[in-house]
Amino acid sequence: MKFGLDRIYIENGCRETPLARRIIAHPGSVAPITFVEDGREVARPRTDIVDSFADGKRRMVVMRRRSPFLMACPAGSAKFACCGYLVLTLASNCPMDCSYCFLQEYLADNPGFQIYANYADAFVEIDKLCASAPERHFRIGTGELADSLAMDSLTGLSIDLVNFFAARENLTLELKTKTDEIDNLLTVDPRGRVLVSWTLSPWRVFTASEHRTAHPSARIEAARRLLDAGYRVVFHLDPMIAYPDAERDYVELMDELFATIPPAKISFISMGGLRMTPGLRAAARRRFPRDPMLLGEDVLAEDGRYRAFAPMRIRLYKIIAEKFKKAGAEVPSYLCMENSSVHERVFGVAPRHPAEVGERLATK
Repeated sequence: MKFGLDRIYIENGCRETPLARRIIAHPGSVAPITFVEDGREVARPRTDIVDSFADGKRRMVVMRRRSPFLMACPAGSAKFACCGYLVLTLASNCPMDCSYCFLQEYLADNPGFQIYANYADAFVEIDKLCASAPERHFRIGTGELADSLAMDSLTGLSIDLVNFFAARENLTLELKTKTDEIDNLLTVDPRGRVLVSWTLSPWRVFTASEHRTAHPSARIEAARRLLDAGYRVVFHLDPMIAYPDAERDYVELMDELFATIPPAKISFISMGGLRMTPGLRAAARRRFPRDPMLLGEDVLAEDGRYRAFAPMRIRLYKIIAEKFKKAGAEVPSYLCMENSSVHERVFGVAPRHPAEVGERLATK
């Protein structure tokens, strides 16, 4: 296993679940296991250490989720040209530690690395959703509050997920990751209904900001292997950071991607600029004071987030969007958490309705 843990806590009520049994029976010594009555108690921040968020990443808590699993994407808003994405929350927090990650603020009061043992309840929620709108096709992903594959060698969750979605024609699963942990995925047949997506950043962003993640080249190679195995592949250039020489670096990154993955085989690519609430900006700069990617010029935008000046990020978007057009097969793309006017300035057309965008991306 690539990511170290200090301790694993398992709720007593979850001891006999398939997830807990897999973790307990995992070969080798992963971490000491302690059984607790209520996982919420051990998921809270510790007060005796400086960086409780980083500490939470090393405490896995196997517990029951007490709220719904399925929700709208946290990035969704009437202010933005959204993509209709739905989020399936099967875990919370991540063993990697990207300096710009919004979880530093979002999970500040609940940083323990939680994995929910009653995930079968999530499948019931999804089936109810499908029954309520049988004419719709839904794109549902697991990589918002936790990386979809980072601990998959231990949990095996991806196998159950792929098998569930592969059996349902009006669903598409998206697994989001910054790892190359794909061994379990290679053992199951997605039947064309599973997207695996990677956040991609240039080497400079990777080395400065994306701690304990797989090298961008390793992510691209993992995508090639899964494409050959029948999976659909997606890439997210998000956050794009407008640092000196960023335009050159992002173009070189796209050159590497298109040299490995034929553009016609890419289901879509999203783009989104670095954006931070004041709280996230303060937390990130406190935890990573030497990261140059966090120190660029920015402005507090109308949505209450610090962003690069609009002309800077729009120019970067347009350069990469033009790269997509000239790739030999135009790559479907959209902007994440940008308003309609920015979308029109980049792509030359007004954005579609979120449900329509989601349907198109899910079924391409």
